[in-house]
This record gives sequence, structure tokens and C-alpha cells, in this order.
Amino acid sequence: MQARLIYRNKKRLASGAIVEEVIWKLPRPEPDRPHGYKYRLAYVRAGRRVVGYDNERGKGDHRHRRGREERYKFVSLDQLLTDFRADVMREEGKT
Repeated sequence: MQARLIYRNKKRLASGAIVEEVIWKLPRPEPDRPHGYKYRLAYVRAGRRVVGYDNERGKGDHRHRRGREERYKFVSLDQLLTDFRADVMREEGKT
């Protein structure tokens, strides 16, 4: 059984930047994804990823901000989207 897409959203902001959010439900939890979700969230400006959250195999939950990678503590899908969108708003100069 494969991962099931449960959410996908892609939009272009007024600034021209692109925001893409993709989340899959895994058939069962995995060591790097004990919560049972696989995700890829990205904020791209001028063709360059400025903010990204993902949990690729071998790395677990983490985020990228302005070229730095750091661990991310996954709490829930709602919190994940809230945190990502807050980072996007900061980059857009709206907070």
C-alpha cells in the first residue's frame, strides 16, 4: 500500500513568490515519520527556496530557512501548517 495524498495547495502570492504544501498519509508509521505523515512545504522566491519543511527518509522532521537546516518538532498537522505559514508571513514582511 502506498502513501495517500490528503492535502495539496499551491499558490502564487502577490509578491510573485510561490507557496506549495503537500501532505500524504502513510499506510503505517515509519522510524523517521512516527506520526504517520510525509510532507513537503515550500516557499520559493525568485526561483530559490527560502523556507521549506519536510521529512525525507533518513532525516526525519526538519525545516530549511535561508539556507540553514534545523530539526523541527512535529506536534500535529495543524501546528505544522501554522508554523510554516508564520515563517512565510515573516519572509513576506507581514509580521
